[in-house]
Amino acid sequence: MSNDLNQKGKGADAAPRATASGDGTDALVVGLDAGGTRTRAVLAAASDGRTLGEGTGGPGNALTVPVAELTDHLAEALAGAVPESARARVTAVTGGFAGATGASADDPGRRHALTALTIALRRLGIHAASLGVCSDIEAAFAAAPGTPADGLALVAGTGAVAMRITGRRRTVTVDGGGWLLGDDGSGFWLGRAAVRAALRMADGRGPATTLTVTVGRALGLPEEVLPGSPVGWPAGWGAAGTAGGAGAAGGAGTGAAGGSGGSGGAGGVDGSGVPGVLGAAGGAGGASASGGAHGSDQPGGASGPRGSKAANAAGGPGGSGGSGGPDAASAAGEVGAAGWTRPSREAYRMLLLPVVMADAPIRLARFAPLVAEAAQGGDPVALGLLEEAADQLAAAVMALAPGPGERVVATGGLLGPDGPLTAPLTERLSALGLPLDWVADGCRGAVALARLDHGGTP
Repeated sequence: MSNDLNQKGKGADAAPRATASGDGTDALVVGLDAGGTRTRAVLAAASDGRTLGEGTGGPGNALTVPVAELTDHLAEALAGAVPESARARVTAVTGGFAGATGASADDPGRRHALTALTIALRRLGIHAASLGVCSDIEAAFAAAPGTPADGLALVAGTGAVAMRITGRRRTVTVDGGGWLLGDDGSGFWLGRAAVRAALRMADGRGPATTLTVTVGRALGLPEEVLPGSPVGWPAGWGAAGTAGGAGAAGGAGTGAAGGSGGSGGAGGVDGSGVPGVLGAAGGAGGASASGGAHGSDQPGGASGPRGSKAANAAGGPGGSGGSGGPDAASAAGEVGAAGWTRPSREAYRMLLLPVVMADAPIRLARFAPLVAEAAQGGDPVALGLLEEAADQLAAAVMALAPGPGERVVATGGLLGPDGPLTAPLTERLSALGLPLDWVADGCRGAVALARLDHGGTP
């Protein structure tokens, strides 16, 4: 809990804190941002919007969180933001809720949010004269510089939705269909894509990716069913295997076998991933020395050509040539240098699926950071997923038919200064002449809207 009404600076060098006036009569307002992952409440002075307290609670989606549970989460956030001594001075409360809108009084999410918020406030003894409910994206849009009333808004967090805002209310919505029907480009979308990519690699339908390892570890799968660890993989691990060494000469006149050739290098991996898995060709077998037996014809990686035969030379028995790279689809089930056998891959699938299915689907969003981390490490599958997510979000904005130079206000964990989609989305929107403004969340916008309801300026 953070609250400036009941905290004092420590020592002469303490930073000054915003506090209420000495007579305790300043009017106060509260703004809430209730999203799919958490609920945040901010207490502010009605006169100038100074932040005086903050609190957090559980998820606040008005459509997916039951009303009783939503009430508890709101009460938790409000109690952290508003001390008991200040509750009688709260004159206006506005909440921006995922799954709700202020554009229609009949909206189911709005009704649920209003019911839960009313009960939570009553529970804490807060009797505000004005109580407002809007969508989290309407609140986020109002948090932009100048508290705009019209424009485009985009949220890319656990879910994803784009809206046209007119007169501070939603007029057009694109996506926001939830985990089952939409939220393309969202944290859920990325997290589900990460698990799908891991499963596709395991069953042989998709390219190799480090997400197989990181997703497996995040779900607590045993190390013995995972493919080789990416730690310590050499530079160029996505390249084809190298050629095997030459066989040694056979002993003259003895009939003894010559030395065996060096084995071919492991197959590459379509440019990334676990060495030898679904990769390019294994290296060619080494040449037989001094008339030895022909080089072996072992196949290369699953998607590459077979290793070449070493030449037969005339003469006595020489050493055998080096073997080509291993075959991911061989009868033994070996998958390149990583040694991810078919039984291990089957065990991976059988262990992963029940763990994922036992959890709420929206919890797949927790794997989104794994995609960002893998992309930073150069994993092509992860990089491709981020690009596709940015395409989805840009398409949502374009479906709103933006005018030339129309501002786009964006918020959510995937966007912002450190967001993995900020750069690719900015690039796409800039090419279309659309400036992108980022806000941390909808709390400041909800405070601004509460101040408007109080009769002041935002």
